[in-house]
Amino acid sequence: MATPQIDTKTGQQTTGHEWDGIQELNNPLPRWWLMIFYACIAIAVAYWVLYPSWPLIDSYSKGVMGYSSRDDVKADIAEANLARKVYIDRIADAEMSEILKDPQLMEFALAGGKSAFGDNCAPCHGSAAQGTTGYPNLSDDDWLWGGSLEAIQQTLLYGIRSTHDDTRVSDMPAFGRDELLSKDDISNVTAYVLSLSREGQKPEAVTAGATLFTENCAACHGPDGKGNREFGAPNLADAIWLYGSDRQSIRATVHGSRNGVMPHWDGRLPAETIKQLAIYIHALGGGE
Repeated sequence: MATPQIDTKTGQQTTGHEWDGIQELNNPLPRWWLMIFYACIAIAVAYWVLYPSWPLIDSYSKGVMGYSSRDDVKADIAEANLARKVYIDRIADAEMSEILKDPQLMEFALAGGKSAFGDNCAPCHGSAAQGTTGYPNLSDDDWLWGGSLEAIQQTLLYGIRSTHDDTRVSDMPAFGRDELLSKDDISNVTAYVLSLSREGQKPEAVTAGATLFTENCAACHGPDGKGNREFGAPNLADAIWLYGSDRQSIRATVHGSRNGVMPHWDGRLPAETIKQLAIYIHALGGGE
């Protein structure tokens, strides 16, 4: 066994390590630090005994106190649901027009609608409902099927081209893909449609396109191209385009049609939640 080395200046034993003539003293840890360290060990052992801590093969140790954070969360949720139930029941029984007139109920409906929108609608329409290519902007006043509370609620309930029996359906022919119009005809119709909202189109193409539009498109979009909500046919004269406003995008729509799908929420969300969603969307600024 090596002979312990003692530092001549302090009288303390050294560890035997030395760097550039500097020796490391083997000082004992402070008593207060040791007491805290041992106390932590004792507390840990007590925690293992009192609370769930050790994983088992198919479960975990329950602890003497039988505490469960999951039970706490369930209790908090149950308490919150009980507090909400008063308002939920009132919303379920009230007409949406009545909810608008009740400031307290309206505040609750807007908060609930915003939450439901973030969970179910924002992935497509955006967190601010501003939409993107192929997904409508819900904060403007351009509505394919109408922007009243009832119209919005119906769209939410049954969807668009969804699997619901009462879904909203609008089928635009694929004039190019199904060879209903020639390439030149499609170019002329595109020119006419563009002329409804912007200048600078070739007059001869617009004239030819107008005739083709009357024969093939006016039945749904109207003779002036301003749309028809009964069919979900968009207004082509307002320069608001769901799939793009450039010539190529409009031509692609005429050629191959567009058949976007919105899921139905009937049976997937509670009726009162759909009411709150309709009220929230209506209140974004574009509701009628």
